[in-house]
Amino acid sequence: MKLRAEAGSIAETSFGNLAERDVSLFTLTNGRGSILKVTNYGATVTELHLPDRTGKLADVVLGLDTLEQYVASRAYFGGIVGRVANRIRNARFELEGKAYTLAQNDGANHLHGGLLGFNQVVWTAKPSLLADGPALELAYVSADGEAGYPGELAVRVQYQLSHENEFRIEMQAESSSTTIVNLAHHSYFNLRGHDAGSTLDHELLLRANSFSVADGDPARIEPTAGTALDFSDFKAIGRDLAELYTPAGYDHNYVLFGTPGELREAARVRDQKSGRMMSLETDQPGLQFYCGSFLDGSERGKGARYERYAGFCLESQKFPYAINVPAWREQVILRAGEVYRHRMLHRFSNAG
Repeated sequence: MKLRAEAGSIAETSFGNLAERDVSLFTLTNGRGSILKVTNYGATVTELHLPDRTGKLADVVLGLDTLEQYVASRAYFGGIVGRVANRIRNARFELEGKAYTLAQNDGANHLHGGLLGFNQVVWTAKPSLLADGPALELAYVSADGEAGYPGELAVRVQYQLSHENEFRIEMQAESSSTTIVNLAHHSYFNLRGHDAGSTLDHELLLRANSFSVADGDPARIEPTAGTALDFSDFKAIGRDLAELYTPAGYDHNYVLFGTPGELREAARVRDQKSGRMMSLETDQPGLQFYCGSFLDGSERGKGARYERYAGFCLESQKFPYAINVPAWREQVILRAGEVYRHRMLHRFSNAG
């Protein structure tokens, strides 16, 4: 299948078969020749090719070569994670007077939807050529009780590569009964190119001056000023890394400025060598900044070996652990008749 228009195209090729379901790879090309590749396994972004300051394209997201690699991987490369992204403390929660127990796949905690998250299922896909760039809508229905969660959840995600080199993500979900939802997109970025090595010299600015802490008692919001977590102005990712108190490096949820539900800038990243810059806008209350510290060279993709810090993630989201924190739990509760919405807008540009 191939859709073509003067200002863009979409091509579909086979990416394998899983549990007797065909898996496809979709190649979206915009009017400037930039390329986004997505597979309907896990709603996973596998490649994103964008120009540097000289116009040369490079693939700026980490990814793998085959369906089998994605099935085996636990790095969540480029996928949609859920039903609840990030962590649920002790893999337990209560909802409307009933207790639920989930899989413990991060020590005692539940992480990114557990043993069968949304990044590990086959979605249906519908490509379309829109006036402002090619798009791919992906849909998945999570059954009541799947992975231990209540309620049948119908999820839709649209990826679009605009003619202005914007990578847009829109997520939506509706449930048959009260449940919890916190979807996140999990691409690892390296603005110099996925195979360029460490991103510790990338410069990051976050529109936040505090972060949430909920893995101890009590849950709280703490300021970043005067600490290694302060990215209120551009700073190399690796500059203060040694000052952090955890070997995980940066893996923190920042409390974003502005009003949740309204699209506003959350982060900017720039790479001086290539000239590429990325601005991320979102309508979510939090942004998880993860520096790729658990990459260890065991993952190989697209001709590269992904060592520690080879890519970073900026995952807009509800707060981690929220369902078990009284002040935050309403963030993640979705009732029948309500619509969960989540928008991300990645704007790419170049310094002269």
